[in-house]
Amino acid sequence: MKTAWLFPGQASQKVGMGKDLFDQTDLGRQYFERANEIMGCDIQTIIFYGPEDTLKQTRYTQPSIYIVSVILGELLKGKGVAPNAVAGHSLGEYSALAVANAFDFETGLSLVKVRADSMAKAGEIQEGTMAAIIGMGDEAVTDLCSGYSENGVVVAANFNSPGQVVISGSPDAVNAVMASARESGARIAVQLNVSGAFHSPLMTPAREALAEMLDSLEISDTLYPVFTNVDAKPVTQGNDIKNSLIRQLENPVLWTKSIFSMKELGIESFVEVGPGKVLQGLNKRMDRKTLSQGVESLEQVENFNV
Repeated sequence: MKTAWLFPGQASQKVGMGKDLFDQTDLGRQYFERANEIMGCDIQTIIFYGPEDTLKQTRYTQPSIYIVSVILGELLKGKGVAPNAVAGHSLGEYSALAVANAFDFETGLSLVKVRADSMAKAGEIQEGTMAAIIGMGDEAVTDLCSGYSENGVVVAANFNSPGQVVISGSPDAVNAVMASARESGARIAVQLNVSGAFHSPLMTPAREALAEMLDSLEISDTLYPVFTNVDAKPVTQGNDIKNSLIRQLENPVLWTKSIFSMKELGIESFVEVGPGKVLQGLNKRMDRKTLSQGVESLEQVENFNV
């Protein structure tokens, strides 16, 4: 059975994640210690003990999820299992690429640190927010965003599952589209607790900093096909990966399309590698018959079988 590994993005974090990996595996301990050096702070204490408000800050959230997800993925590979394809939701794309050997753990974490810091700063330069619109078609939400012509900018940012789209942009613009969505029959239109307008044109300052670092790196061809957020197509070449990561910050996450593309190419089951069950939930929204499981603890790594 062909299996894809999926790696979660921001909002899947929880205090205490990965502590069993640190306490009980050499790999976990090594990676957490390297992470403290790269981050220039005691990131493992923030992950293990919080406080939650600190862990929820973008500059800590993204590296934390990456660290835990990559350790889990490498431990699975150490058992002799391997995916037929990988994908990651937004930040999770970096975890997927590290596990697919596009770059090593340290290089990936350095990239994620720059990405997280730059996205946090972009949110400070120009205030932005995001909101989930549930119960409307993708095209209808996109049309509401493109039809907005007042002050500010708003775009469809994450196509998470049929009938679940996240919009992103200036606060006034996002609020106006939320109101329009409710009037148009959306079941839910709720603002998200984020520090910026991710995957929107307001992330341009972040793209510039990330592109500068990516241009200085050599990215390897991958062990497995990586379905990118921006195109929902498999890539394996280092240059294609570099281009997709730069574009990802300002462009929508085509998650629904990515999952369906994997299925069309023969993927029959999915494993969410990392904290939480968000991606398993989205799979169920797309097709209740989809085979999905999660690996977020050492016990689940040890008991894993496809």
